[in-house]
Amino acid sequence: MSDLEIGEQIVAIEDAPEGEDVIQLLPLDAWHRARGGRMVPFAGYEMPVQYEGIMAEHLWTRQSAGLFDVSHMGQLVFTYGDDETGDTDAVAKALEAVLPGDVTGLKQGRMRYSLLLAEDGGILDDLMVTRRTVDGTDEVYMVVNGATKYDDIGYLLEVLPDDVTMNLQDEQALLAVQGPKAVDALARLVPGVEALVFMTAGAFDWNGTPLWISRSGYTGEDGFEISIPAEVAAAFADAICAEPEVKPIGLGARDSLRLEAGLPLYGHDLDPETTPVMADLGFALSKRRREAGDFAGAGRILAERENGPATKRVGLVVAGRQPVREGATVVDADGATIGRVTSGGFAPTLGAPIGMAFVPTALATPGTVLRLSQRGKFHEATVAAMPFVPHNYVRQSKTTGA
Repeated sequence: MSDLEIGEQIVAIEDAPEGEDVIQLLPLDAWHRARGGRMVPFAGYEMPVQYEGIMAEHLWTRQSAGLFDVSHMGQLVFTYGDDETGDTDAVAKALEAVLPGDVTGLKQGRMRYSLLLAEDGGILDDLMVTRRTVDGTDEVYMVVNGATKYDDIGYLLEVLPDDVTMNLQDEQALLAVQGPKAVDALARLVPGVEALVFMTAGAFDWNGTPLWISRSGYTGEDGFEISIPAEVAAAFADAICAEPEVKPIGLGARDSLRLEAGLPLYGHDLDPETTPVMADLGFALSKRRREAGDFAGAGRILAERENGPATKRVGLVVAGRQPVREGATVVDADGATIGRVTSGGFAPTLGAPIGMAFVPTALATPGTVLRLSQRGKFHEATVAAMPFVPHNYVRQSKTTGA
């Protein structure tokens, strides 16, 4: 399988958000170009799709560590009122009107995957939310998708009370170091990060520059996301890539890595027509919130959870070597469309094509054989449990045993 063939899966995700006429540049734009990054438009930004090749970058990340520039993502900070000490309980409660997770129950430095929901329960975005204290101010920090961040901001401005202040941290870059050796490389630059465990975060310092670092990511591997002032991002990128474990990695490998990890991509596997239950993201509905039923679309979502949705997101392993891409259809014996493929590509770790699709719930059981139609040709696929490649998150500190 060539890099050209693997790279075809990126074509489908190179769409700028509606209304975005101007392509923006990342803080590291010149840095990427100087290192041979092939730039493509994605989520309204010029972003590197690859450096030395998607296959090589994918496999390097799985065995060592890669640096990803995800500065297109939206970094939002929420505070309450004019008091610098803030009231994160009030902010968290306000956010829970549109997020189905337990935000008020989050402890300092803890983060949670959640979903921004429309009134009817459709998914407007998926995101990470963290409670933190920075420079003495208690706040809620949220990272949203780049292609949806301005729509998210507009929606949140409508639904949040006036006492909640929301700021877009557009002066901050966001970098991710992912892979089994990420902790070794990053800990040499920023001692102490090794004490973090999956879905925790904290404030750190690098040569006098404040960093906010979480142990999280979008590859299924161990890794970190680093919020850093944009003006020093290039110097930090130079420093981390000087470590022998780390190479810069582009969008192409990011997409194939997240697909192997069974992680959905908003705008493709998730959209406003999809509910959390349809998307197989029921874990994002916390027990307390389910029992209270006090989030957007709760009636519809809880009914689907009780009775089952009409369709469900599943993983696919495709027979043969030819990947089946987004837009292919799932068909019955008569050729009638009964489902849709939302992501697809070649999995370098597995050496086989895989994908995600929405199919009738009755066909969502692993082992079910499906028929796919793409460009007039039929392909056989088998429903598979996700992730396709096991996650390697570090859930217990090796230094503290916590």
